[in-house]
Amino acid sequence: MKTIGYYPGCSLAGGAVELDLSMRALARVAQVELREIEDWNCCGATAAHSLNHHLAVALPFRVLALAEAQSLAEIVAPCAACFSRLKGTNVRLGRSPELAAEMRRIVERPYSGKVAVLNINEFVARLLKDGLAAKLPRQLKGLKAAPYYGCLLSRGDGIVEEDDHERPAAMDEAIRAAGCEVVEWNFATECCGGGFSMSMTEAVVRLATDILADARAAGADLVVTGCPMCHSNLDMRQLRIAPAALGSRPMPVLYLTELLGLAAGLDPKALGLDRHFSDALTLAQRTA
Repeated sequence: MKTIGYYPGCSLAGGAVELDLSMRALARVAQVELREIEDWNCCGATAAHSLNHHLAVALPFRVLALAEAQSLAEIVAPCAACFSRLKGTNVRLGRSPELAAEMRRIVERPYSGKVAVLNINEFVARLLKDGLAAKLPRQLKGLKAAPYYGCLLSRGDGIVEEDDHERPAAMDEAIRAAGCEVVEWNFATECCGGGFSMSMTEAVVRLATDILADARAAGADLVVTGCPMCHSNLDMRQLRIAPAALGSRPMPVLYLTELLGLAAGLDPKALGLDRHFSDALTLAQRTA
């Protein structure tokens, strides 16, 4: 069984439990061990960098140093924000030996800067390449999916690599492997409002409305994402969106790993689909 380091981060232990459930379930299908980094801490996400630059780098630096000390040369960070902070720290350390030395002093741990960090799209692509595609017997034919990248899975100098920042396609192969049709739409990389969900709720509702309405207009049956903040804003905020924008049916918002878990024939509740605010179980029943 292959092993890869696993950084769940705070979201997967709280508001995005279904992402953790589906990551672990899909890894078992692919016979990959997710080895959680021992004693991991918060990566700082959207808050630390607005307060203190050194804190924003020190938090993910410690996580990466722990991974290296635990002989984990490669880790997956399913949360898009966590991925951005961890991978971004590697990029910053590589550009500034002075910053790297300062982090070693602050954190009081050595770190070479060489732990590879994968996002959810890269992890899934690895699984498919290594044989997961042959373990997806329940092809979800007839479903049209809109891949939603948002900001952190499509942008970042030196962070998001080998994909077009304007027209990313990293999710497309995985969606097709599940048997779904990928729809062309206009809002795949538009911001959902991110961390302003509580402080500027009305603005987030407007952004979510535009994103979901465009997906519906493009003929999508569901939106697929890999970001807990995007999932929260698009899934939960449908409770505030007027039916005129989406019609009488909710727009299911699934994590990429949930979609592939359905295609693997896994129990929808074991994947966390019953935890969504907007009904996703009806969609799962359509594929049964």
